[in-house]
Amino acid sequence: MIGKHNIFLVGPMGSGKTAVGKYLARVLDYPFLDSDHEIERRTGADIPLIFEREGEAGFRQREREAIAELSARQRIVLATGGGAVLDPDTRRELGTRGWVVYLETSVAQQAERAGRTRHRPLLHGADPAQRLGELLRVREPLYREIADLTISTNQRRVPAVAEFIAQQYHESLAAVACRP
Repeated sequence: MIGKHNIFLVGPMGSGKTAVGKYLARVLDYPFLDSDHEIERRTGADIPLIFEREGEAGFRQREREAIAELSARQRIVLATGGGAVLDPDTRRELGTRGWVVYLETSVAQQAERAGRTRHRPLLHGADPAQRLGELLRVREPLYREIADLTISTNQRRVPAVAEFIAQQYHESLAAVACRP
């Protein structure tokens, strides 16, 4: 935990990473960053267009580069894309450069939240609940592998989740500071 003054939010699409991250950043007075928004800013294109033009592999390369740069900053809250954990180097960087929080949520909750938008290229043309379940089966072990804290966002309000994370984060920093 020494030196882990960043908070990185991981979890599936629709878990609330952006909403929780923005609130948490205000509570901690840290800058909030979102890897997907950073990719869009850098390219001038939205995520669906990047997927269309470059495929998932092209997007993942951009994601890897953006997270490598963003995670090297200090005292930030970073919301990552749901598939960011697929890359071993990204998992390693997140795990060593910050405190990782896995926002866990059910497939039903994901489908309710993420299925309402066309901005999710991995759901395009698929049954959202089925596709989300497939993605979660692959990614959940990776989220858990790097998480310092896991918290469910099912039926929970953003402020309650963010304030719990902030409390746990401060407690973990205090515990490290008290070690001889």
